Amino acid sequence: MARLKQIYLQEQVPALMKEFQYKTVMEVPRVEKVVLNMGLGEAIQNPKLLESAVDELGRITGQKAIITKSKKSIAAFKLREDMPIGACVTLRQNRAWEFLDRLVNVALPRVRDFKGISPKAFDGRGNYTLGIREQLIFPEIDLDKIAQVSGMNITIVTTARTDEEGRALLTGLGMPFRK
Repeated sequence: MARLKQIYLQEQVPALMKEFQYKTVMEVPRVEKVVLNMGLGEAIQNPKLLESAVDELGRITGQKAIITKSKKSIAAFKLREDMPIGACVTLRQNRAWEFLDRLVNVALPRVRDFKGISPKAFDGRGNYTLGIREQLIFPEIDLDKIAQVSGMNITIVTTARTDEEGRALLTGLGMPFRK
């Protein structure tokens, strides 16, 4: 079992039950999935960037990324419908817990001038989205093999009904929110 999941089951479930007066353990919010999305608009001119992005996401997550395609044609960007422009990975269960553990304890502290993450990025239903400017913060990435520094969005989907419940869950899991 993932280390962060053990912390959640042993410490956070009782604490959240007490804080929000849940009657049953099934009401306690939990992490449902973690979605990593890397949008590469430059992949229109250079398709090699897309291959390297899929490889990097695979190294970071331990799971093969899928290539996302455009939904509309936009002439100003020289973009046609169904052109590959990004990569996406959805992590569930143990892989999601392992990734969250590495994100909180290894990757985020490696961000230069890190002061915490924004507490305002909740969507109203307890889900949190975090933007990362460069994939270099993950130790799995080899600096010599990078074609281009690119960012990614990380969405943590929870079963929480409100932002307050989602924030309490993620804070208990060690997510470093700004004060």
